[in-house]
Amino acid sequence: MERLLAKAPPHLRPCILFEDEAGFGRISSVRACWAPPGMRPIVGAQQVREYRSALLTVAPWEGRISALIASRSIDHDDMGRFLRETRRRFPRRYCILFLDGAGAHTSQNLQVPPNMHLEFLPPYSPELNPVESVWDYVREHYFANRALPTLRHVDAQLCEAFHELDATPALVRSITLFEWMKAAKLTTG
Repeated sequence: MERLLAKAPPHLRPCILFEDEAGFGRISSVRACWAPPGMRPIVGAQQVREYRSALLTVAPWEGRISALIASRSIDHDDMGRFLRETRRRFPRRYCILFLDGAGAHTSQNLQVPPNMHLEFLPPYSPELNPVESVWDYVREHYFANRALPTLRHVDAQLCEAFHELDATPALVRSITLFEWMKAAKLTTG
């Protein structure tokens, strides 16, 4: 990270970001939940195989996010649109974006916006990507123990989650700013 920060243009403040995508749908997950003593909680369950793809970028040191919901699998066009949106969310910054080697990320046709650098994480290393922790949070707080009747409800749950995360940088930092990141003591502006 220090090497990449050193390469940032002097007129732009660097910003370290992490990106990942995930599927959210109408297959419900039953999880433990609170209930008064002596009562058994009742939760809905279903196995409807409809889903949305979601992309999320997080700036762990700042607690900020950029998100996109797609109605299909992610391709290089969706990824390019998402990179442009992320770039707009971090104006006058040099964005260093860490991501995995998914096909949409490595496509020859992917157009990376100016003042953005893509850096690939090692293969099979989700533990290095703090967005994975955000996905866990979203699944636990917005999808667990819910049977969603339509894909519009899936979209609404994702929008609610992303709006809450966007409005609460302290929450995002608490989920994503790993100890190894704090120990790095990197200066991003």
